[in-house]
Amino acid sequence: MTSSSASAAVPASFVVTLHCTDQPGIVAGISRVLARHGGNVTESKTFEDAVHGTFFARFAFTLPSADGSGHTAAEAVDSAADQATPAVAGLREDLDAVAGEFDMDLDLRPLGRRMPVVLMVSKWEHCLRDLLYRTQAGHLPIDIVAVVSNHPDHRSLVEWHGVPFHHVPVTKDTKPEAEARLLEIVRETGAELVVLARYMQVLSEELSRELTGRCINIHHSFLPSFKGAKPYHQAFERGVKMVGATAHYVNSDLDEGPIISQRIAPVDHSFSPADLQRHGQDAEVAALTDAVRMHAEHRIILQGGRTVVLR
Repeated sequence: MTSSSASAAVPASFVVTLHCTDQPGIVAGISRVLARHGGNVTESKTFEDAVHGTFFARFAFTLPSADGSGHTAAEAVDSAADQATPAVAGLREDLDAVAGEFDMDLDLRPLGRRMPVVLMVSKWEHCLRDLLYRTQAGHLPIDIVAVVSNHPDHRSLVEWHGVPFHHVPVTKDTKPEAEARLLEIVRETGAELVVLARYMQVLSEELSRELTGRCINIHHSFLPSFKGAKPYHQAFERGVKMVGATAHYVNSDLDEGPIISQRIAPVDHSFSPADLQRHGQDAEVAALTDAVRMHAEHRIILQGGRTVVLR
């Protein structure tokens, strides 16, 4: 058996996510299409939002790898020329027909492919270190294709992991040029997600709009608590009994984007600001890692100002 035929024998993995007005027949319609194309469902998650009357679903499934065109099925989904890959083009066409029937938003993507990600960081390195380690260890389905920082401090750490490091200083006067350079790096690397891993610059409204739905930030508290400078000192002065962190999508409103993941850690009156910071940073790492994983596995569906996360 040749290497090409051996790889063709391995089923390709995909995921369909959808949401629409809740109504009978949605799951049956999708299931019929997948079965007709030889799809084998490996995971199914659904959610009915009774308040808004909306249905959400995520189906992971496999297909036979080759479609007779010389492409693998996964390559076909990634290809801009889907019509050159008949099996996947036919699957898309039938799924689009179901989407039209139920007036649904539907997305088809390959699984098993590591999502290219750009990280942005300033001085604090705890989130950066965690994401670099977990990616290198194969614990996250991502490839970190670049790290961008407004400080040069972490160049050696990043390059030791074999990742390109870009020092892009930001001042009030150079911010437009710096953001243009960031977008250039995103486009050059083919990044599908930008992660603000404690990047302490506020993105402009224009850049936030450009990155809508593909930029995640980590905030050092439960939003909307303790915004601005010295959040852990604010928490200390308020005598908090827990600290937390919030990972959310970036939008044009500062720290008010749709929430993806949150973590908490219990504390008490004996904790100093430094103690609170250490516990809070553990929560930041956990919340951000979870959010990145959920996005890379296509488990998040945006619904207005909130998210539905189909775990």
